[in-house]
Amino acid sequence: MTRWTRRKFVGLTGATLLAAADPKAALAQALPRVVVVGGGIGGATVARYLAALAPPIHVTLVEPKERYVTCFFSNLFLAGLRTLDSLSHGYRSLAEKSGVMIVHEAATGIDPVARTVELKSGSRLPYDRLVLAPGVSFRLDAIEGYDEAATEVMPHAWNAGPQSVLLRRQLESMEDGGVFLIVVPPDPFRCPPGPYERASLVADYFKRHKPRSKILILDAKDAFKPQDVFQEAWSRHYPGMIEWLPAQFTGATKAVDVGTRSVITEGETFKAAVANVIPPQRAGALAIETGLADKSGWCPVDPMTFESTLQRNIHLVGDAIIGGDMPKSAFSANSQAKACAFAIAAELAGSRQFAPHLFNSCYTFLARDDAFTNALNFRPDPVTGKIKVVDSFVSKVGESAELRRKTARHAIGWYAAFTRDTFG
Repeated sequence: MTRWTRRKFVGLTGATLLAAADPKAALAQALPRVVVVGGGIGGATVARYLAALAPPIHVTLVEPKERYVTCFFSNLFLAGLRTLDSLSHGYRSLAEKSGVMIVHEAATGIDPVARTVELKSGSRLPYDRLVLAPGVSFRLDAIEGYDEAATEVMPHAWNAGPQSVLLRRQLESMEDGGVFLIVVPPDPFRCPPGPYERASLVADYFKRHKPRSKILILDAKDAFKPQDVFQEAWSRHYPGMIEWLPAQFTGATKAVDVGTRSVITEGETFKAAVANVIPPQRAGALAIETGLADKSGWCPVDPMTFESTLQRNIHLVGDAIIGGDMPKSAFSANSQAKACAFAIAAELAGSRQFAPHLFNSCYTFLARDDAFTNALNFRPDPVTGKIKVVDSFVSKVGESAELRRKTARHAIGWYAAFTRDTFG
């Protein structure tokens, strides 16, 4: 069957006008319609895999940005080890090779009764099934004094792009001997090892360019995983440069003073030359506004199909969901997206559905030539209805320098293969 493909899809005013504008649209209208909102890892993956499955499905991906910058590996950019362009990915292959219709416009609302997605232009996209991959939003009000304006002075850089560029410029202009302060939020948040990898790679940069500088980590937790691997590497690579303070010592971050670049905890005020404040997080704004999140701020889903338990015919994947044992990582989003695509295709075809086998695999850098890996397998638990880890592998303390160098090399290949699987 011929699939209707176009690079861009704009000015939608109704099915009749669309069919008149493009005769192939009449054929597309006869196919089941799945709209995917959010062009990050989860959204791009589910769109690509849905478009490849049988029976044929008309897939539309709604994403306002022309290019997506990966959060994973963005710490390498901060350390001067990758360019931002090398972390940026477009949607041309999804459109031209996979047949996904790309709408570069913001989704502003969802009508779950009429089954339509409203776009910023006022147009509406009808759907039979909707998939949201909204990512996270930041609870800026959780830290007194930290708001949108404050992010331009004390950046979070937890969405890769302009914030990453701002933080890197601040690090480059910082005088040798200054303090780089990282505020780590409470669980759950996107990429659990990310703040500690950031400390490691900025330390790698300091070691080369600003050797008298220090890094201070103010954590909202009393422990993190895999703490022993990180702290062993910090002692080996950067002795005396990185200090980690758990919440039990500080009472966690309460406020910031943007004017003095200070972070205020329950018992002390810490002044920094550069402050990287990563705020607490919750599901993306569109999911919150649509009533897809519960009181926790995250979205409950059926772990078999990733359909919302609060709204029928709407599925969610990625960082926004309550994922049980699955971490909020890019690979988790990719794995969930594939399971979601298969579940939607099975539902539309009226065929049998099988319990998904879910994975997470990621690489974390401790230095430019030192990285560790973890791999986890998950399955939905039929008793609890939650996603549970069934087996895992995590790098250990004491691995040889050669093994860690080899892992760092593998990480580069992993990134290339992973983003190709997502964006085509």
